[in-house]
Amino acid sequence: MKSSLETIAARVGTEPDLESRALSPSIQMATTYARDDQGEHSAGFIYSRLGNPTRQKLESALSELEGGTQALAFASGMAAANAILQSLKPGDRILLPHDIYYGVRALATDYFGSWGLVVDSVDMTDLKMVRDALKKPTRLVWLESPSNPQVSVTDIAAVSLEAKKAGATVVVDNTWCTPLITRPIEFGADVVMHSITKYFGGHSDVLGGALVFAKEDMLSERIHSIQQKAGAVLDPFSCWLTLRGIRSMAVRLERQCESAQALAEFLFRHPSIEKVHYPGLPTDPGHEIASRQMKRFGGMLSILVKGSAEQAKALASNLHYFANATSLGGTESLIEHRASIEGPGSTTPHNLLRISVGLESVEDLKSDLDRGLKKIAG
Repeated sequence: MKSSLETIAARVGTEPDLESRALSPSIQMATTYARDDQGEHSAGFIYSRLGNPTRQKLESALSELEGGTQALAFASGMAAANAILQSLKPGDRILLPHDIYYGVRALATDYFGSWGLVVDSVDMTDLKMVRDALKKPTRLVWLESPSNPQVSVTDIAAVSLEAKKAGATVVVDNTWCTPLITRPIEFGADVVMHSITKYFGGHSDVLGGALVFAKEDMLSERIHSIQQKAGAVLDPFSCWLTLRGIRSMAVRLERQCESAQALAEFLFRHPSIEKVHYPGLPTDPGHEIASRQMKRFGGMLSILVKGSAEQAKALASNLHYFANATSLGGTESLIEHRASIEGPGSTTPHNLLRISVGLESVEDLKSDLDRGLKKIAG
């Protein structure tokens, strides 16, 4: 029987345990595994850095949800990104979006740039600019859709097609969407990256990352080897927490998306807001593409406050239901002045605040923001 993604997510890890018939997966904390009488590892496990039963269960679930053939779980989202970049060679060129999570940009330029990786940026929402950029030899194209933090929507299928023509590998950071909203492999992506700290974990209590591969090939083999040898693997307890988080992800995400839409519409009409970035708004530049490649419009939005950076920061620091904190995708709503976090090289507007919508009453969230905006407006 073919199951929907929501059903698959709800039942992750609930197969009855062979010994106890428990419906919650056990945590296998062992670091080493005994050989049989012939000196073989009959169960398939040798040492936990190389493979662990709990991690294997999570990796299988992630691969199934994203429609991939293989998944690898890492100690953080940045560890997953690092493994991708580490798989490249000095002299290889990669294309990054203009608007991208600042940590990935810094990793690629500040660290891998010093060993010869060539890093260029392009507006991925402009297909002509992408085509022009791909006229130079390119090894990898990195996408975020929606982007972090300005919520720009990229046509994954169109950019993937252009990248394939140029012989480039396509990596999509799907952290903001999860496969319940967008499945990038279906649109031509080769690798899907996640910070599973966010919506997969869902409770701000687990740190992890993952890569899902459309096919098993030389790239997936090389990155698997990097995972095993470099050792930035996800620990068993974090794997278990993520499996637990996945089981409630569909209902959490549905509520978060509904509330984000309502907040975006409310803030769009607010006199103290200059602009709202959210693909669910018909006026948003990415609305049409988002309607094609997203099942919902997500639980993340960004706002430009009318006024200075100081006024934006004052709003973030004086709300009741929104914590002024980094991260996203948890049950609690968060707000953050991204330019301050990103530092001197930030390209984020000075008056932008990024919002992660949680599970609180949306009416409470509206009232909180309204009160805060009226306060900073004087």
